[in-house]
Amino acid sequence: MVSFKINSEQVAFDGGEDTPLLWVIRDHLQLTGTKFGCGIGQCGACTVHVDGVALRSCTTSVGKIDGRSVTTIEGLANLDDALHPVQQAWLEHDVPQCGFCQAGQIMAAVDLLKRIPKPGDADIDKNMKNLCRCGTYVRIRKAIHRAAEIAAGDDS
Repeated sequence: MVSFKINSEQVAFDGGEDTPLLWVIRDHLQLTGTKFGCGIGQCGACTVHVDGVALRSCTTSVGKIDGRSVTTIEGLANLDDALHPVQQAWLEHDVPQCGFCQAGQIMAAVDLLKRIPKPGDADIDKNMKNLCRCGTYVRIRKAIHRAAEIAAGDDS
């Protein structure tokens, strides 16, 4: 049995420890914001945070997260339902087109801003490796810059 926290709630999984974390999140825990894209860790649609670090859940076995803490897109907002600065910026810049990859994009952007609070365009290009079939990369970049401003207290 694998036990871990997901979005601050303790859970247990009684299946095979080699089961991809993505399928535990979606099928066992019914949290469907994390998406299945490629299944080989390339596209990033399945990005979640494990102990605060972005990770591709389609290629991570649930056994590897025993005793750890997972955050999905559903757990990103504060307990009082205040949007995370990245979520707020995503809305302000109307980033999603089809929306399929956006949960993974947001989780990757949050991870980037933790590591580099005021990223330049080169930092964003180097670190944001999630794929968007609709090509919303220009809006993603603008939203990341805006999220950095919001996080720094510049809400104007």
